[in-house]
Amino acid sequence: MSPKEQLWPHIPEFVDGALNHIAQISKVLGEQIGTEQPLWPVAIHGHYADAGDSAALLSGALNVPMLFTGHSLGRDKLAQLLKQGRMSRDEINSTYKIKRRIEAEELSLDATEIVITSTRQEIEEQWRLYDGFDPILERKLRARIKRGVSCHGRFMPRTVIIPPGMEFHHIVPHDGDMDGETEANADHPASPDPPIWAEVLTNSSTLLCASSLTHANPMILALARPDPKKNITTLVQAFGECRPLRELANLTLIMGNRDGVDEMSGTNASVLLSVLKLIDKYDLYGQVAYPKHHKQSDVPEIYRLAAKTKGVFINPAFIEPFGLTLIEAAAHGLPMVATKNGGPVDIQRVLDNGLLVDPHDQQSIADALLKLVADKQLWARCRQNGLKNIHLYSWPEHCRTYLSRIASIRPRYPQWRWNDEGIDQPESPGDSWRDIKDISLNLKFSLDGEKDEGGKHPENDVGSEKNAVDGKNKLENALLQWSKGVQKDTRNSSITDKIGHTSSTGKFPVFRMRKHIYVIAVDGDNVSGLFEAAQKIFEAAGRERTEGCAGFILSTSFSMSEVESFIISKGLSFHDFDAYICNSGSDLYYSSLNSEESPFVADSDYHSHIGYRWGGEGLRKTLLRWAASIVDKKGEKEEEIITEDDQDQLSTDFCYSFRIQNPAKVPPVREVRKSMRIQALRCHIVYCQNGTKLNAIPVLASRSQALRYLCIRWGVDMSKMVVFLGECGDTDYEGLIGGLHKTLILKGVGGSALTSVHANRSYPLSHVVPFDSPSVVEVPEDCSDADINAALEKVGLTVNP
Repeated sequence: MSPKEQLWPHIPEFVDGALNHIAQISKVLGEQIGTEQPLWPVAIHGHYADAGDSAALLSGALNVPMLFTGHSLGRDKLAQLLKQGRMSRDEINSTYKIKRRIEAEELSLDATEIVITSTRQEIEEQWRLYDGFDPILERKLRARIKRGVSCHGRFMPRTVIIPPGMEFHHIVPHDGDMDGETEANADHPASPDPPIWAEVLTNSSTLLCASSLTHANPMILALARPDPKKNITTLVQAFGECRPLRELANLTLIMGNRDGVDEMSGTNASVLLSVLKLIDKYDLYGQVAYPKHHKQSDVPEIYRLAAKTKGVFINPAFIEPFGLTLIEAAAHGLPMVATKNGGPVDIQRVLDNGLLVDPHDQQSIADALLKLVADKQLWARCRQNGLKNIHLYSWPEHCRTYLSRIASIRPRYPQWRWNDEGIDQPESPGDSWRDIKDISLNLKFSLDGEKDEGGKHPENDVGSEKNAVDGKNKLENALLQWSKGVQKDTRNSSITDKIGHTSSTGKFPVFRMRKHIYVIAVDGDNVSGLFEAAQKIFEAAGRERTEGCAGFILSTSFSMSEVESFIISKGLSFHDFDAYICNSGSDLYYSSLNSEESPFVADSDYHSHIGYRWGGEGLRKTLLRWAASIVDKKGEKEEEIITEDDQDQLSTDFCYSFRIQNPAKVPPVREVRKSMRIQALRCHIVYCQNGTKLNAIPVLASRSQALRYLCIRWGVDMSKMVVFLGECGDTDYEGLIGGLHKTLILKGVGGSALTSVHANRSYPLSHVVPFDSPSVVEVPEDCSDADINAALEKVGLTVNP
């Protein structure tokens, strides 16, 4: 296992550290420009699966838009490894933690506004393998949004093709590269030839010396490692069997560096031996060069040598995700022949500097090479097109395109900033709809409802187009457009109707002044068990609790009404806790300083903060249909296993709750998430209370994310927090273990949940949880106050009993 794969359990710790850094930098920038508010990032961009996972959590914690570039994708890699047949699925997962990687990429699709790819092939052949992405459905949904038709809470991230940028300023194609070497004289002596030229030339009998380059045969250049996927053997076969091509050109194969065949890897050695056998079979000695060594700095000179001979660059790979060497070759004035599978299609569309071929068709490869080598006018035209259009792959062009895409995103920022300042939030620029004019608006699944009055639907309004302005002000103005905010659902809000709300930072919450904050997140199937664990922790806290040095936060899957009822029935005090994270992290309350009005106060900004892509009533209807399909057949009778928890009015605007009659009969949580993702519904499904309840909450809401929200909003140091957990818990349990906070695991508590909700986990808990971290300590079963205090000391906290 590579060191990179060992980083997965430490992502929460990185996210917490990055969150602190972003908060500090944003505050400093705000002060420097003379505002009283932090200057938050415009967007967060994740690259690769692990950074995508991190960016999704940061995006949710900050309510800032996210962009994602997957690069090498897990599902594609898994398919390729299985095709090779050298490792089983379990061995692949153990070596590469591939299931954890795939889930991170799925979460990135849930959270991101835009997926950036280098080529169309990535979209159509790689991203479409994921549950959370369908390119056809994505265009249909955007078309519905544009025409004001409801999407019923469904969302698909937009894909944008932005090729990587390159530096071209150091590349200067000489006139001699086109028309033959310029004649040297006393005033302009000829520059010495690069040493790599001699290395290449000595392998080809028709290229006798550098001074005869004007009359040399054109060089067909391939630059790739000797990997079967690069299809080099088919190229050599095509060259060997086409006599006209052999008479006109030579073949140069730059296949990496090697000392001896025996020291190469098995597959690479096999390809090289196959090439040598083909050279012998077709008697290509003196016509094929394959130098053993070259430096990276030699590569531009090799391109230049090929251009001097009016040669051609070829990439015959079976599939080429992008094709960076094609762009490098074009920058040096080399026309190309390339595979029609993957990135070269987009490159040819932009540069128009060569021919595309079927990599499996040997004759097609030979014909394309012969056509470019024999037809000097075609060769010159392809060369000129490449040089003329190559700037489209420059870094300045890349940056312009990238920034314009960021400008098209509806901006989002920490919600309390707007509420505190009272700033109106105008609309953002709309997206481009040029590619969806011919697509039907009829979705594959049933969608109730049509346009609302006025032809627009509030949950999907993309905003009006802004008037264009000149110069760079256009981009700057676009980046300063703010969103319209989140349209709230109108479902049950019985709890929030009878409690206060706060959007100010003046009085709340009390825990801002605490020395330590104990987060009690012990899971079970009843509220009494939760408070029993809390009472034990209260007693262990001793004087720190009575003197106010330690604060307490209750974090639970139970609703606030259930917590309230229990507190009242047992004669407990609401002030035992400074804050209440309820409904698996979808609701947040603070104990009120003014108990005459209400014992607790809802954070009214929190829902706006977590409401990104919340499906609302459309999601609820889909969940009801799904729940109705899960039945327990007993003879001719069918009994529902999952029912909506509306009897006790436990569902809220941002949490749809369902009761589970038989936890053993429900599908694993990953299957429910998959079902919702396929239908473009973005939500976080949590099995809780020992598998007897299901909560559906916003996709970036969770109990761990609620803690990050408290830290970023109120300036609380995450390292001051101690999270108390059971030995097992709800399906969001893993997110609470890692991070900058300390974690104490109470052995013997919550253990029955292990079989009911975690038996079907797609990857081991060790792939995501840093159990070897010094910040994670286990407390013995049936622990005493002394045991808890001893565990606190292990994580660096000293408690005065």
